[in-house]
Amino acid sequence: MAALRARIAYAIALDEPKGSNPARTLALHGTSEAYYPSRNLFMGLKEILFGKRIRTEDERQEKISPLPGIPILGLDALASAAYGPEAALTVLLPLGLAAPAYIIPITLLIILLLFAVSISYRQTIGAYPQGGGSFTVAKENLGQLPGLLAASALSIDYVLNVAVAISAGVGALVSAIPSLLPYTLSICMGILAVLTIVNLRGVRSAGVVFMVPTYAFLLCLGITIVVGIVRTLYGHPVPIVRPLVRNSAHAATAWLLIRAFASGCTALTGIEAVSNAVPIFQKPSVILARRTLSIIMIMLAILLAGVALLSYSYGISAMPQGQPGYQSILSQIVSVVAGRGIFYYVSMSAILLVLALSANTSFADFPRVWRILALNEFLPSGFAHRGRRLVYSSGILILTILSGTVLVAFGGITDRLIPLFAVGAFTAFTLSQLGMVVHWRRVRGPHFIRSLVLNAVGGLATAATLIVITISKFTEGAWLTIVVIPPLVLMFLSVRKRYKKIEGEAADAGPLDTAGTSAPIIVIPIKRFDRIARKALRLALALSENIYVVQILVEQMDNENLSSRWGDVVEKPFQKIGRRAPQLVVLKSSYREFYDPLLGYVRRLASDHHDRTIAVVVPELVQREWYHFLIPHRATLIKELLLLKGGPQIVIVDAPWRLREEKSKKRQTGRQNKG
Repeated sequence: MAALRARIAYAIALDEPKGSNPARTLALHGTSEAYYPSRNLFMGLKEILFGKRIRTEDERQEKISPLPGIPILGLDALASAAYGPEAALTVLLPLGLAAPAYIIPITLLIILLLFAVSISYRQTIGAYPQGGGSFTVAKENLGQLPGLLAASALSIDYVLNVAVAISAGVGALVSAIPSLLPYTLSICMGILAVLTIVNLRGVRSAGVVFMVPTYAFLLCLGITIVVGIVRTLYGHPVPIVRPLVRNSAHAATAWLLIRAFASGCTALTGIEAVSNAVPIFQKPSVILARRTLSIIMIMLAILLAGVALLSYSYGISAMPQGQPGYQSILSQIVSVVAGRGIFYYVSMSAILLVLALSANTSFADFPRVWRILALNEFLPSGFAHRGRRLVYSSGILILTILSGTVLVAFGGITDRLIPLFAVGAFTAFTLSQLGMVVHWRRVRGPHFIRSLVLNAVGGLATAATLIVITISKFTEGAWLTIVVIPPLVLMFLSVRKRYKKIEGEAADAGPLDTAGTSAPIIVIPIKRFDRIARKALRLALALSENIYVVQILVEQMDNENLSSRWGDVVEKPFQKIGRRAPQLVVLKSSYREFYDPLLGYVRRLASDHHDRTIAVVVPELVQREWYHFLIPHRATLIKELLLLKGGPQIVIVDAPWRLREEKSKKRQTGRQNKG
């Protein structure tokens, strides 16, 4: 804001009456918001939507404790209790009514894998309290290429997580209100927009918004599981038999069970989120992060076990999503345990919200992964800069665009997205755990053998699961994730190569070269002689004696040739002050073009004066209204053209003239005179 205020003061001072006080002028104007009333309205709407700006010094207020940490970083993992078991049961559909019998052993294996991965990530939190993440761990211990492979896999996982979470939430909504089935994709995109706005408001705002639905989900599902288990132990639960699920003669082959296990492993995605975001916790951040991870792990294990047990006890099987009469697994469980009363609709509402909002884990972690990549020059530096609410806005917006594209491509149907989902997550899991094994061998320290063994077990478990998932889901869409990872790695490497090239060319350790520092030759492209051109000429007069004003006559523009009155409006005023008058150059465009003749003239001037700098002063009309983007901006195009094709001698000086500038200056002059 200070730079903006200085720029306004300078621009106004150029045209202020002689003897006026620029500091007083700026004080009368106030900020740019006061100078442009429409900007006040825009900023007001922006603050309502995204909240007020947060100072860097107030960063501590945005730190979180485990209570909001569970909704912010654990929603992905906790919500997977809804679609993880359902994904496994969907694969078991060929078994018909026999399918629920196999969900318990499959879930037990998944829970064992969950504990192995979670315990190993506790080691990562302690070793990398700055927010390790798979990229940092793999890069520092396995090398640059494995680090980028982990970052690519994790990025894809986060994008797909947003799509899967939102589509699963909408699937729960459609289960409760089947008439909404045709609007599946539209509802998905609406939820995505809401999530984007909430996350742009900041970490603490997201935690407050997500706390109520998260704990409502845990409470409702917890009550359902407890009541269902009590009825199972002390009564005789009635299995559900639906026309969509019939008995089958298909046998439970090893391959079918392996595929079901691979699909069910989507319940583990999101476990790494806490280790990526340790810095957002209050101090002691490591202890609070580990505590949060442990709570998430225990809650998820209880939910997975409860859903599996009730599915078996009540004979609940998956139904093909997207077909009329579809009911999610949780919808069937709640309805058979509690009926279709108020509790059912409260529970389904909580499940819908949590499933949809579980995408927030990606919104919390994806920008942080890309921030680390940007700090290591594998992405543009903009991804490392925090926005007005101390969040990495660029990463949030990119995640929104990518996940929205995936939702549109797959129609918002969860079953189509699940096969793409787990490959990226388990690739990152494996590389992170193997990186931690190398870390403990290198660092050692107290009890390093125990830590090394824990990470080794976690790495082997996730590597074996990754192989199973890749093979079993390859033909169902997992190949797409595998194909996308290499181009993403190449993109990161190409950005890094570009940064190194720029750094090499721009580096100069010697003393400042003061040769050839004479005043530049000024070129001012104008359309007509008006207040906009006059301000540019006054600025040019302060910079150099050699000024060329270029007017290009284009047939369609029907603008006046200034040659006839140039002497009266420009040359005579300059003669009075004993200064060399700017030279008018009128170019006629034979092909009715504006930009090419201007560029050609500037290049010729640079060629004729190869030892001089050519400064192009661009007069620019600035309209600070909400519809500004609808108006053509010739000045912007001129600047872009000169930047891209102008050459090393050419520099650009912007001379903005704002609407109502003259009226504003007259008001200020009147106030000064009265004062």
